[in-house]
Amino acid sequence: MDAKRFSRLVSRALDNLPDEFVDIMDNVEVLVEDYPAPAQHKGSKRTELLGLYEGVPLTERDTHYGLVLPDKITIFQKPIEAICRTDSEIINQVEKTVRHEVAHHFGMTDAQLDEIEQGWAEGK
Repeated sequence: MDAKRFSRLVSRALDNLPDEFVDIMDNVEVLVEDYPAPAQHKGSKRTELLGLYEGVPLTERDTHYGLVLPDKITIFQKPIEAICRTDSEIINQVEKTVRHEVAHHFGMTDAQLDEIEQGWAEGK
């Protein structure tokens, strides 16, 4: 998939977030890269990381938070494409990855997200 189309999928995934979440996302930039940089994939293979949130979650910000660079959410195109067989699977994985990284911005942990996603898979 070409980079422009993939970036549009990420933009669409952001547009599909509920307004109440988008309205309170603060000081966060969303990027698309082919692969994570070495510093981003420490502890995992660069082909395994689908997305990454780097920053201070909203739940950890206090009155001293200010004058800082934006938080960064990066969605990695090539690892997502590597685990998907069809365009439909890519679209679904981009949506899932964007939601996952935005949830980190709101302070959710991987364990909490795994539990929620498990409940969705079980139809709860």
